[in-house]
Amino acid sequence: MRGSTPCHGDEVARYGGNTSCVSLRVPGHDPVLFDMGTGVRYFGLRQPMDGTFRGHALISHLHWDHTQGLPFFTPILCAGSTLDVYGPAQDDGRSVGDVMHETVRPPLFPIPLDEFPGQIKFHDVSDTDFTIVSDSGSPDVHVMARLIPHVGPTCGYRVSWNGRSIAYMSDHQMPYDGSMRAAPGALELADGADVLIHDAQYTPNEFAHKRTWGHCTVEYAVWLAAEAGVKQLALFHHDPTRCDDAIDLITKAARIMGERKGVEVVAASEGLTLAV
Repeated sequence: MRGSTPCHGDEVARYGGNTSCVSLRVPGHDPVLFDMGTGVRYFGLRQPMDGTFRGHALISHLHWDHTQGLPFFTPILCAGSTLDVYGPAQDDGRSVGDVMHETVRPPLFPIPLDEFPGQIKFHDVSDTDFTIVSDSGSPDVHVMARLIPHVGPTCGYRVSWNGRSIAYMSDHQMPYDGSMRAAPGALELADGADVLIHDAQYTPNEFAHKRTWGHCTVEYAVWLAAEAGVKQLALFHHDPTRCDDAIDLITKAARIMGERKGVEVVAASEGLTLAV
C-alpha cells in the first residue's frame, strides 16, 4: 500500500508498510496481481508450493517499489509453477524481461532470475488490450493497458470480467500546475469502473514541492474518480512518511469530497478486501 519504500513501526501498522501489490480473485481464473512490490511475498506464502501455481502479474512500471518482491515470491521456487508478467518496455528498447533479468542477478541479487525453478514469462505492453483465458470455462478476463504520465514508461490497467471492472493507477503524475486534467488513457481506464485504485501520495502542500516527482494529490484522485464516473475509489500508494493517524484524517476529508461527487472513498490497507 506504501509508495517509494517499505516502512515499519507502530505508527504505520494499521495501514501497513509493504510496497505496492494487489491481488485480484476472479471466479474460475488463476490469480491476477497488480504490481509485485514487497507485499507480494505475503501473497506468495499463501499459495501452493507443489509446482501447481499459475498466475498473472500486471506491472505498472519498473521502479523498485513495484518489482522488488518478485525474487521473494515463493511459488517461483517450485519447478512447474508459471507466472506471466506484463509490463512496459523501456524507451531505450529494453523489454520488461531484459530489465528484470539485469536486475535480479549478481551483484544485486545472489541468484540470476533464469535459475529460479519456476517459469517466468515476460510480456511487453503499452497501449495494449489482451485477454486471460481460463481452463475452467469461466468468461475471459479482459485487460486494458494504457500508458499514463509518471517518471519513465508507466501503464495503468483496467481488468474487466462478467460486467465488472477494476482500474489500477498506482503512480500517476497530475499536471505540474496542479490543475484538474487527465490524459485520455487515464480517463479511458477509469471510465465507469466499479473500483479505481489510485495514487494518492501527496497533500497539496507536498505536491507544491514535489510536483515533478510523478504523483498526485488526494484531491486529484477524487476528481478523476468523479470525472470518470467511478463507483468506489481506493486511495493508494500512501507516502512512507505518512502515519496511520494522518491517513485517517486525509481519508475522512476525501470521503466528504467524494460524497459530494457521488464517489465512495476508502483508504487501501494491507488485508483489505473489496467485493465487486
